[in-house]
Amino acid sequence: MPVPDLAVLAERFRTFAATSASRAPLYQRLSLGIADDPELLALLRTAPEQQAIPVLLFAATHHLLLSGDEHPVAGYYPSLTEHPHTDDPVPAWRDFALSRADRIEALVATRSTQTNEVGRCAWFVPALGLLDGEVGPLAMVDVGTSAGLNLQLPRYRYEYTPGGVVGGASPVHLECGTHGDPPIPLQMPRIAAAIGIDASPIATDDTDCLRWLQACVWPDQADRFHRLAAAIDMARAVPLDVRAGDAVADLGGVVGEAAQHGHPVVVNSWVLNYLSPAQRLAYVAELDSIGSSNDVSWVLAESPAETPELPIPTTAEPEQITVLSVVRWRGGTRHVHRLATTHPHGYWLRWEAGQAPFSG
Repeated sequence: MPVPDLAVLAERFRTFAATSASRAPLYQRLSLGIADDPELLALLRTAPEQQAIPVLLFAATHHLLLSGDEHPVAGYYPSLTEHPHTDDPVPAWRDFALSRADRIEALVATRSTQTNEVGRCAWFVPALGLLDGEVGPLAMVDVGTSAGLNLQLPRYRYEYTPGGVVGGASPVHLECGTHGDPPIPLQMPRIAAAIGIDASPIATDDTDCLRWLQACVWPDQADRFHRLAAAIDMARAVPLDVRAGDAVADLGGVVGEAAQHGHPVVVNSWVLNYLSPAQRLAYVAELDSIGSSNDVSWVLAESPAETPELPIPTTAEPEQITVLSVVRWRGGTRHVHRLATTHPHGYWLRWEAGQAPFSG
């Protein structure tokens, strides 16, 4: 297993600091300190190359704190205290992390980031509504599903501003600001079946794994903790179809099964950046193979800068932003439609494609 170079890791933390300041001020401040500290950077050297990223290290330390490991650094975490400290968090975090280096290195070596962010469902409702209007009831296959919480998409309530409300009363209420006049459906898209596959799925009765899921939520964003907890409660009440599987090897079989219930739609949200370039190429090739003989759609929200192998139009320098797209195979021909740019956790959606980006 290749060991990430410390200079490469330092640049990843600087990039994360630059892009997360408004959404994760605690992690932004910590990232700047970690980037200049070889001892702290070295904590990630046990991680696989594709997972040697800031959010994995932060999830590992957050997990220890959520597990009850007491240390003064908890006073800086809005997820752990109502009135977090405002002074420099780096010294306390450094003491905490280095004094628990063995436990942190074990976590980053064996865990992967699994941000089962239900807010991302707000991106998918307009795209799925367009597909529903084109081909009728849909059968969703969520690849990289984690605990499968996004399979509950039809059971959540969405408020688009402007755009209106989609869905009935629900314990999970998602708000999304809109720009560019997206085609918000008048009714919830019809999902006839929903199957999730993940290399390491999280069971909703596994306390430790659910704590890891919570640890992957950024501590500055308390609303995400609340809706995650509500979505987990919903999944416990109505079990989800979540399976262990490989994104490439098992995709064709699951898509074939889903197709018995409706038009199959493969869904990805910030998953493919964790695959290697070769794996991403294999994933697209598998979808092309499926689409060569069966109509299928692929709704994806990924960062072009992180996933350059995907067939999504982007700028000369791929954007460091989430891009929502639909790829449709009809009669064996692939059609690619870039729809929107989005907030990575679903807080806003900037539509680019017009009201009817595809039909027929």
